[in-house]
Amino acid sequence: EPRLAGGSGLQAGKSSRLPVVILACAGLILFISIGTRQIFGLFLSPMEADLSWGRETFGFAIAMQNLVWGLSQPFVGALADRFGSARLIALGAAVYVVGLIGMASTDSAVMFNLSGGLLIGLALSGTGFAVVLGGVARFVHPSRRGFAFSIVGTTGALGQLAMIPITHGAISGFGWIGAFFVLAATASLILPLAAALRVRVDENEIEQTSEQTFREALTEARDHKGYWLLNAGFFVCGFHIVFILTHLLSLIHI
Repeated sequence: EPRLAGGSGLQAGKSSRLPVVILACAGLILFISIGTRQIFGLFLSPMEADLSWGRETFGFAIAMQNLVWGLSQPFVGALADRFGSARLIALGAAVYVVGLIGMASTDSAVMFNLSGGLLIGLALSGTGFAVVLGGVARFVHPSRRGFAFSIVGTTGALGQLAMIPITHGAISGFGWIGAFFVLAATASLILPLAAALRVRVDENEIEQTSEQTFREALTEARDHKGYWLLNAGFFVCGFHIVFILTHLLSLIHI
């Protein structure tokens, strides 16, 4: 049985793939998904100039994007539990590509809100930390999940730094429309990467799964103090990162 260094590795019967391959693919998914999410501020100034928009139009779409991401996450997570993380990540990647192409093709604020706000928000929900780390957890023994999550999460965090100069170069070389197509092509790479997180669930595992319904899970979360504290922390984090970063990146000269 393949093992993670220093402890138990894959759960028996799950997969013949090496842990390093699974962790690398999961990390690259977050590298692309979360990294792309951080760079939209670079498009504010060129789109504002070409489309004669005010900052409020662009800002509203980014705000919608993050709200849709947060509000849809419990439902997408439930779907991942039912159909598998790999399928939801692949679906999220497809929506990501469509959303980015829609942003490149936008000619109105409504279209930009639908593509950059609604579709990208849903795509982030399907390709973000919750679904990806949930998929990784199926391969890794509980005693080593913290180690595995740290590797995947760090790789994803590197994407937040690396995607900024990459996108800046794409805008400089191809214009903001061409840069969106470059990002769409990059997001399409998530599709083959998601295949690494496919698992084979046997009958014994199905019998051991929780019988808790989705409604019961939401009720339990609603009544748990820790759930609300965690949400408050992420809300503050998301607010200052997205709100400030979107407008700071717009100051970078293209």
